[in-house]
Amino acid sequence: MANNALFTQSISLDYLGLKGGNVHYQCTPDELHQMTLDAGQGVEVATGALAVNTGEFTGRSPEDRFIVKDSITEDKVWWGKVNKPFDPAKFDALYDKVMNYLSGKELFVRDSYVCSDPNYRLNVRSVTETAWANLFCYNMFLRPENSELENFAADWHVICAPSFMAVPEVDGTRQHNFAILNFTRKIALIGGTGYTGEMKKGIFSALNFILPVDKNTLPMHCSANVGKNGDTAVFFGLSGTGKTTLSADPERQLIGDDEHGWTHENTIFNFEGGCYAKVINLTRENEPEIFNAIRKGAILENVIIDPSTNDVDFDDVSITQNTRVSYPIYHIDNIQPGSIGFNPKNIFFLTADSFGILPPISKLTPGQAAYHFISGYTAKVAGTEAGVNEPQPNFSACFGAPFMPLHPTKYAEMLSSKMKETGVNVWLINTGWTGGPYGIGSRMKLKYTRAMITAALNGELDNVEFVNHSVFGIAKPQSCPNVPSEVLNPRNTWEDKDLYDVKARELAERFKANFAKFEEYANPEIMAGGPVA
Repeated sequence: MANNALFTQSISLDYLGLKGGNVHYQCTPDELHQMTLDAGQGVEVATGALAVNTGEFTGRSPEDRFIVKDSITEDKVWWGKVNKPFDPAKFDALYDKVMNYLSGKELFVRDSYVCSDPNYRLNVRSVTETAWANLFCYNMFLRPENSELENFAADWHVICAPSFMAVPEVDGTRQHNFAILNFTRKIALIGGTGYTGEMKKGIFSALNFILPVDKNTLPMHCSANVGKNGDTAVFFGLSGTGKTTLSADPERQLIGDDEHGWTHENTIFNFEGGCYAKVINLTRENEPEIFNAIRKGAILENVIIDPSTNDVDFDDVSITQNTRVSYPIYHIDNIQPGSIGFNPKNIFFLTADSFGILPPISKLTPGQAAYHFISGYTAKVAGTEAGVNEPQPNFSACFGAPFMPLHPTKYAEMLSSKMKETGVNVWLINTGWTGGPYGIGSRMKLKYTRAMITAALNGELDNVEFVNHSVFGIAKPQSCPNVPSEVLNPRNTWEDKDLYDVKARELAERFKANFAKFEEYANPEIMAGGPVA
């Protein structure tokens, strides 16, 4: 439920090194909305939602994400291109500079928490320069009752100073913007960027370290929903694979759309209190849940607005293709009470294979599931990026490499263990091409993909015949309700079947080349889960 009651308590931020200034604490969504309009930092669109521009950065900047290398992280974080080390002394000096910069300014402070399961709750205090960034925190983090705020003690702090610009040669950053996690001081320090997703993903990255190390809980970059019988399904997938679309099922209740934990008690809980959805080419017909959630309290980012009507043109990507909306989860009608699911029965790995090689649905063994989880495969289509002239494989470990501080095999081994404990089914779903690669074949029909997922959820594939793929070794069902049998065997959909065999082996070699960097960390079961030819 919305918490719109005014909270009048004042707080001091002296303990953070912030002196003076005008501190707005725990403002209501309506207040933050109006403050943004009064400051000339946003526009109210026709539906009542707030539209803002995040400035120079319209997306995350992975190259400028750092983790402080200290006694907590030194031997646990998987250091490299994704997790870049930052010197503790440099952090302390930069932190002091940011505090001095913010002191005396108008600031917005919000106390909230993450992890809907109370056994894993982490209290977060967010300090932001703008009202709309504070409204984003209201939407995306979980909202405590006023009675819980009287003795609120923050476990972590998010400090967001978009107008502060670092000096790389002095401060140790790559350029003027930065997002730095400090696990000793429990601070996510963000500067030089107004993109709100840095706050959300900063806390997600922190949980991806804390939960496995301290709580024996698997963090997941996924959506999740619950069926009428109480069974929970989890959907992993990179951008463009259908994660949001396929988890939005009118027959099932949504737990959350992006970040979840799987506990040793076998519950699935949402980290967040809201959704942060892409709105490029959004229509009421295709995605009614998201479309109808864009009302008072929601924040649109970097969209184009018709000044005569204040309507949003969702097809206009002149600012960015990464147009977004954040809204509290109660803007969606069909949600799971408490944002906690039990009895996990099915996991779906979604991939948009533009080579047309992988089956539209296949069942994975625990070793195969771990291998494909570590691989995190999908494909970029020609024309989606400058320089991409033909389909290219894209691998993102654990379907969320930019947010995973530990080595990917740590998460994969936890997933394998949970599969064995619960007997959960893991399915690989290809929402990409059939009948040939991109340019020759066609995109898998959404109605077929939905039918396959429904069949898996309803147990209708439990007793059908399966045949292993000759190259990848994954088990393909030979029949599925409401799906033509020839679609289930990708080789049969190709006119040139010998060419299919060649291209299948080529894709397998790309999998193996990508996995080479993980081999020394992977156990024999995981290694056996890769391509067999």
